[in-house]
Amino acid sequence: MNEQVLGLFQADLIVQHHAYIRAQAEVLQERRRQRARRRYSKKRFWVRTWLTEDERVSAGQYNNLMVKLRNEDVQSFTNYLRMPPDMFQFLLNRLTPRLQKKDTKFRRPLEPGLKLAVVLRHLATGDNYPSLQYSFRVSRHTIASFLPDVCQAIIDEFAEEEVQCPVTPDEWKEVALQFQRRWNVPHALGALDGKHVAIKCPIKSGSYYYNYKGFYSIVLMSLADANYRFLWCDVGGAGHMSDAQIFNGSELKEAMDNRTIGFPPEDPLPSDDEDTPTSSLRTTHSHSVPT
Repeated sequence: MNEQVLGLFQADLIVQHHAYIRAQAEVLQERRRQRARRRYSKKRFWVRTWLTEDERVSAGQYNNLMVKLRNEDVQSFTNYLRMPPDMFQFLLNRLTPRLQKKDTKFRRPLEPGLKLAVVLRHLATGDNYPSLQYSFRVSRHTIASFLPDVCQAIIDEFAEEEVQCPVTPDEWKEVALQFQRRWNVPHALGALDGKHVAIKCPIKSGSYYYNYKGFYSIVLMSLADANYRFLWCDVGGAGHMSDAQIFNGSELKEAMDNRTIGFPPEDPLPSDDEDTPTSSLRTTHSHSVPT
């Protein structure tokens, strides 16, 4: 009987000990929460003072330099964004419905024109996020968040409208005619080339994206007409791949092989009487594009 009482007493002590440990843990956790609340309550502003909306309007390039260039020096504006003011405004009008965000009780969203200008400047010059941050007074983290959205909005709005690959013999003949008139190159249905777009080395990718130029990249391969307009694009080839490898695995090569692309029939070259097939003109130099 005494042994049973002793056993119950020991069990009760164990239960009380565990309860005491849990209570102490809850006290410590509550103290951590209180310290965290005190620490965050001392935060006086969301962003650095020179990145506020007032500073952005008074000192940022979008509301100052770009306005001055638009009004006084159109040529410099064109050099700044690689497009004239009228084209920038056209893009902005088309993209505003896709880029406009709703106001919140915490802050007002960035205006679409500012986001478009930042992205175009990045694409035109390769300026990195910290450099754009100081120029436009927009946090580099914010730039990193909206830049993919703006690029996707441009693709969604203009891809089918601007990148149109010919599908009939008459359309391809018009491309060849423009090459002959402008560049004196007959029977050319396009200029094909690949460009290396520099990237950071993806995790655990080894040398898969490492190119012969000595940096990591993905490859943009495109077919352009005589006026530099894209007729077809392929994006995503790994940096280690040659232009020939990417082209041989592309849908363009597949369409050429199975004769579904609509190339015109053979006909003679100028001042000749023998039929010669039309062909794509492939350039021999690749260039890197900074990001």
